[in-house]
Amino acid sequence: MHYIRNFCIIAHIDHGKSTLADRLLEFTKTISEGERTQLLDDMDLERERGITIKSHAVQMEYKYNSRTYILNLIDTPGHVDFSYEVSRSIAACEGALLVVDCTKSVQAQTISNLSLALKNNLVIIPILNKIDLWEVIPENVIKEIIELVKCKMEDIIPVSAKNGLGINDVLNQIITRIPAPKGDPKAPLQAIIFDSSYNPFRGIEVLFRIKNGCIRKGQKLQFMSTGRIYSAYEIGTLKIKHISKNQINTGDVGYVISGIKNTNEVKVGDTITDAKNPAEKAIQKFKEFKPMVFASIYPVSTDQYEELRSSMEKLQLNDAALSFSPESSTALGFGFRCGFLGFLHMEVVKDRLDREYGISVILTIPNVSYRVYMKNDQNILINNPSDFPETEKLKRIEEPYVLVSIFTKVIYIGNVITLCIEKRGVMIENQNYQTEERIEMIFEMPLSEIIFDFYDKLKTISNGYASFDYKFIGYRNSDLKKITVLINYEKIEPLSLLVHKTKAFFLAKKICQELSMLIPKHQFSIPIQVSISGKIIARETIKALRKNVTDKCYGGDISRKKKLLEKQKKGKKKMRQIGKVEIPSSAFITFLKVKN
Repeated sequence: MHYIRNFCIIAHIDHGKSTLADRLLEFTKTISEGERTQLLDDMDLERERGITIKSHAVQMEYKYNSRTYILNLIDTPGHVDFSYEVSRSIAACEGALLVVDCTKSVQAQTISNLSLALKNNLVIIPILNKIDLWEVIPENVIKEIIELVKCKMEDIIPVSAKNGLGINDVLNQIITRIPAPKGDPKAPLQAIIFDSSYNPFRGIEVLFRIKNGCIRKGQKLQFMSTGRIYSAYEIGTLKIKHISKNQINTGDVGYVISGIKNTNEVKVGDTITDAKNPAEKAIQKFKEFKPMVFASIYPVSTDQYEELRSSMEKLQLNDAALSFSPESSTALGFGFRCGFLGFLHMEVVKDRLDREYGISVILTIPNVSYRVYMKNDQNILINNPSDFPETEKLKRIEEPYVLVSIFTKVIYIGNVITLCIEKRGVMIENQNYQTEERIEMIFEMPLSEIIFDFYDKLKTISNGYASFDYKFIGYRNSDLKKITVLINYEKIEPLSLLVHKTKAFFLAKKICQELSMLIPKHQFSIPIQVSISGKIIARETIKALRKNVTDKCYGGDISRKKKLLEKQKKGKKKMRQIGKVEIPSSAFITFLKVKN
């Protein structure tokens, strides 16, 4: 236990976290030099987007003063939407490497992840990355790190993760500065589950960190939240390829396979103990993150519903922040109402369902949860606009607000303020951050305004020099209106949404026009109507596909043509009553852009 070090790497996006992890693996000879880059980002999706989505654990061995040390690295994502992954990784560590890009300096997510690490009393080792891009290390960046971490200048390790400069210093500092894990090897087993994944051949693979006691191969294990008992058929450590072992001791990180097939039997944050000699109490669970964004997922092919359910359950094992419950729609059939931590989280789940499980899905319009107060003194939480009560029964509505922290250059202040005001934001404070070139601005704004395109627009108006982070601060009164879409006089609830009063009218008109171009022509005319709080305020009509029924009439009395046209008219009227309008899946995808 004295020669074990558990640590994570925390950083903002693109600050070189994955590259640093690659160099650490190379210098400890866990992988051979020149092996593929971004080794811990094993999903194609992570490589394509250039971000870490899942936390990954890997064990390395490093010799220091003739002693071999075991280094357990738990890699973490950098985007705000995956902060739950970060919090779980931090809970399993004693130290953290704080990576700052010297060309970009301290960013919003750097501070957010650092605060999580400090709350868990982790030892922070500050690292200044990409020094090969500067002849002289910028003093202002060093000053920012010193103020942020409350350290000395000599504590900051300058490195180039790309070229391998300073990596040995990092490894030495991990051993000398990060404490060994604490625990009692003789106490009853207590191990916290910080991740899990599904293997179709071996069942559920559970990743754990041992606090007290040890795990032996073949041991009977009890999962404390469910009370179920399983045998440890295989245990081992998390190297690039999992290494099977007979025993894993106090303070170490490893995996266990018990032949569990049911995804409901494993919960992230649960405590594993010995079935014969159980611990008196479980380890404190991770703080649960409540979903911030809600959307419905439907399979494109209706016969894939059960397959989608199974895939969602397996995905939830690997992504504990995902929540879902069954729902149905007259337009789209059976699907699931899902909760996500953010818009990017939602996109990643959609892509993973397609790539990992081969299921194409339709996503409805994302929205947040609203608190509705009724006139009968009842209050309810609305996660779906279709559940929104009638206007005359409402007393007031509250929507979630967040505190947004934006770091940018001074020259972009005007653009940032304009964008935030458009998103109904209110500036709370702003302050220069070490130098007059960079500034931090704090805004309060509705969560619904930042879940769509806020980050993209912020990057555009600042030429990529702005970053932001946000945290939930509570619910506040708001004047919201429900927009309902009627196609062929039938309400399409998946296209319903709640918007602020000031934007409702213009958005309703835009939605009506866009849908009239998206929905293909049918054999009958299709009226498209959009209502606000029950009142129709916009209408477009898609004209019917017409056949020239009088084409065969070359002569004769005019009454013959009128008879044919009248017959066609009655047929169209009957068809409108019994005909079904097919809404293409592209309409729901384009609808996301319309709202912006």
